[in-house]
Amino acid sequence: MSKFSDFGNDLYTGKRSIEFVGRRKIFYIIALLMVVLAIVLATLRGGFNFGIEFRGGSEFKVSGVAELSLQIAEDAVKAVEPGSNPLVSTIGTNGIRVQTEQLTDLKSEEVRFSLAKAYGVESGAVASSFIGANWGADVTSKALTGLAVFIVLAALMMALYFRTLKMSLAAMTALIHDLVITAGLYGALGLEVTPAAVIGFLTILGYSLYDTVVVFDKIRENTHEVEFSDTTTFAQQVNYAVNQTLVRSINTSVVGVLPVGSILLIGAVFLGAGTLRDIALALFIGIIIGTYSTIFIAAPLYSQLREGEAKYKKQPGTLATTKVSARA
Repeated sequence: MSKFSDFGNDLYTGKRSIEFVGRRKIFYIIALLMVVLAIVLATLRGGFNFGIEFRGGSEFKVSGVAELSLQIAEDAVKAVEPGSNPLVSTIGTNGIRVQTEQLTDLKSEEVRFSLAKAYGVESGAVASSFIGANWGADVTSKALTGLAVFIVLAALMMALYFRTLKMSLAAMTALIHDLVITAGLYGALGLEVTPAAVIGFLTILGYSLYDTVVVFDKIRENTHEVEFSDTTTFAQQVNYAVNQTLVRSINTSVVGVLPVGSILLIGAVFLGAGTLRDIALALFIGIIIGTYSTIFIAAPLYSQLREGEAKYKKQPGTLATTKVSARA
């Protein structure tokens, strides 16, 4: 632990330095490959596996079962509706969840009794519900609207707080990177996209934005009036700021990932709580991806956007002249 602390102190004081800005092309390529891979894998799998709240349909929950066999549920549903393709999953240690396309009231009752008979439980142990296609479409629309509003407001906030559109552009690029990769992993792995997962997406964007703001705040501090310096450049000061906040970013991510991982394990394995699992899974993936994007994308991209300004273009020549004069 002391070695890691010493390493952090060396980064903060400048005794050691990791080159982030100078190697930004490598990090851009890695990020681009991850984005393309996420999109391609999700596309090859057939897109997203939207939950019943989005696509609409009928849902049945069987509680108190002795045997957690998914095949029993499939056979029970197909005995009533031969053309159905039910989605079956377990809930905790003694529950089964079955989702189908929307059925009529009569068919729903027949499926409910069929499931009760197949699992050897009372009919009252099988709960049924349905969500109409219109309601599902409305949920989808509200989710996309919420996402768009979040991104717009976050971009405005960044631009106003840092008083530069370039910081906002770099931060939004990192946010979109996080969103695309997280969503792509959901599609590639066939994970169910539910309203809880959408809440998780919005939460990780906020988390990533918070981490980016902390790093950018240090960049703003380090680059204040750097154009008048004869000993350092804008890019060097940006890189120094990332090094100074690196350990803090890693520690914050670890502190965030550990409890989220615990919630994911408990919610998915022991409790079978779908909402906990969906939120925690999105958070778990997003926190890790968000940390990467802040360090390797947002900060280097901001440096690149500012280096082209006239007041910073003169710096490399000034530094070179200063070094020649000092040697003479």
